[in-house]
Amino acid sequence: MKRPRTPLPLELPLIAFLSFLWMAMWQDFTLGTLIVGAVLGTAVVRLFYLPPLRGSGRINIWWVLVFTVRFLAKMVAASFQVAWIAVVRGPKVRNSIISVQLRSHDDFIVTVTGHALALVPGSLVIDVDRTTATLYLHCLNVTDDHDAERIRQDALRTEALVLRSCGNRSELAVVKAEKRLGRVSGFSKTERDQAIPTRSAAPSSAMLGRGPAGASEEGGR
Repeated sequence: MKRPRTPLPLELPLIAFLSFLWMAMWQDFTLGTLIVGAVLGTAVVRLFYLPPLRGSGRINIWWVLVFTVRFLAKMVAASFQVAWIAVVRGPKVRNSIISVQLRSHDDFIVTVTGHALALVPGSLVIDVDRTTATLYLHCLNVTDDHDAERIRQDALRTEALVLRSCGNRSELAVVKAEKRLGRVSGFSKTERDQAIPTRSAAPSSAMLGRGPAGASEEGGR
C-alpha cells in the first residue's frame, strides 16, 4: 500500500524525536547513538506504511503554556474527584460512553487531544473513528444528558487549545470564529435531538444555517 508522500523537511521533527527516543532507550547520549537513531528513525518514517504527520508549520508558545497549565490543573482536580467518588459512591457510580466529533481530521491533532483526555483521571478513550474524527470516551460519574454534554463541550475546549497551540491556519480560523459567535462547530444537543427532515418536509427555522456548511433541505444534516 502507498501513502501520500510527505516532504522530508516536514518529517524532520518526528525523526529527531525518534532519534532522541533511541538514545533514551539505550541510555547512551553519544554522537554514534544519535546517528544510528537518526538512520533508523528515517527508515521507519520513510519506508513503513504510517499515517502521514504533516504538521501545521506553526506553534504558539503562549497557548502551549495555557494548554499545559489547564491540563495539569484538570489532572489534579480530577484525581481528588475520582477519589471522592470511589469513597462516597463506590459501586453505585454510573458511567457512560460519550462520542465526541472533533473539528480536525489531522492524525496528530486527534492523537494529542485523545491523550490529553485519556490522561485525566475519570475518562478513557476506548475507540477512535479516523474517518469522522470521532473519539469515544468512557467517563466516570455520568448521570444524565447534562453531564454527557458538559463532558463533550470540555473535550471540544481541549481540542480548541490544541488547535490554538499547533493547528493549521484554517483550523485556527474556525476556533476564532466559534469564539466570536459564542458557539462551537456542529450541532448543539437540542439540534441533535431534533428529527432529521425529509426531502418533502420544509426545514425548521432553527435548523437553517446551523450545520458546519449551512444545513439545507436537500443536504439534511
